[in-house]
Amino acid sequence: MKDEGLEKSAILLLSLGEDEAAQVLKYLSPREVQKLGAAMARLKSVPRERVDTVLEEFRQKAEDHSTLGLAADDYIRTVLTKALGDEKAAHVIDRILQGGDTSGIESLKWMDSASVAELIRNEHPQVIATILVHLDRDQAAEVLGLLSERLRNDVILRIATLEGVQPAALKELNEVLAKLLSGNASVRKTAMGGVRAAAEILNFMPTAYENAVIESVREHDADLAQKILDEMFVFEDLLEIDDRGIQLLLREVQSESLIVALKGASDALKEKIFKNMSQRAAEMLREDLEAKGPVRVSEVEAEQKEILKIVRRLADTGQLVLGGGGEDAYI
Repeated sequence: MKDEGLEKSAILLLSLGEDEAAQVLKYLSPREVQKLGAAMARLKSVPRERVDTVLEEFRQKAEDHSTLGLAADDYIRTVLTKALGDEKAAHVIDRILQGGDTSGIESLKWMDSASVAELIRNEHPQVIATILVHLDRDQAAEVLGLLSERLRNDVILRIATLEGVQPAALKELNEVLAKLLSGNASVRKTAMGGVRAAAEILNFMPTAYENAVIESVREHDADLAQKILDEMFVFEDLLEIDDRGIQLLLREVQSESLIVALKGASDALKEKIFKNMSQRAAEMLREDLEAKGPVRVSEVEAEQKEILKIVRRLADTGQLVLGGGGEDAYI
């Protein structure tokens, strides 16, 4: 979620009744709940005009019982408890409102990436790899980015060659994370890690890190490096998505994000995008692209990765089918 989108979502949830907001939160991932909860906690006072604008954008009517400006902490506690249950909500509330500790392997998903990196940076690379495959891919990428280059390369290699997590490995995690993680000897081997996991994590990392990691893996195992590349989905692979999928994607992407992302796209991809828009919308997009001044490569890559997150979400829910990319170079 972008900062503006987070603020709008927070305003919307604070404008809803507690039951309705709790129902929304049930469908969000731990990372999304953490980000939204933190955004809600940051909102102290919001102009009525801002509330009206947000509600109008989401095509909902403002309700007289809006909780904006009231006891936000109490509201968040009630909503999270209804959405997640007493035990899990207690961990989340501590993390968001007090910054307190949480327990269990799931607690890592509620921690900020810097805290996770600090917690595990001195552990054995195999242990770090085992921990990271339990995290959401974007969070794992953030944690990797906070590690040293040598350690980062070693960990991604181990993730790519990790075939599963044995009960003994979970027990080791318990020892490493001490009381934050509870072991379970009866846990069956879980299929985590592997080439796909490594590729998904790399997809969330800055391009410079991607290149360095892939080159490091290639020095160790050229075939493995190619397998990871084959699993990675880069921005130019949008060419492989059918027109219906592109049209669905465009409905999910904000225009400003698309403009910046296309600054680094090939002419062929730009034309594919134009083709799947109305003539007027395509003309406006062309004009905006021409009028847009120079943009830093890092900004272009960041927007492209945000769009790729949407692509993966739509693909995971079966709304679009990813094409057979994988041979493209890095963008």
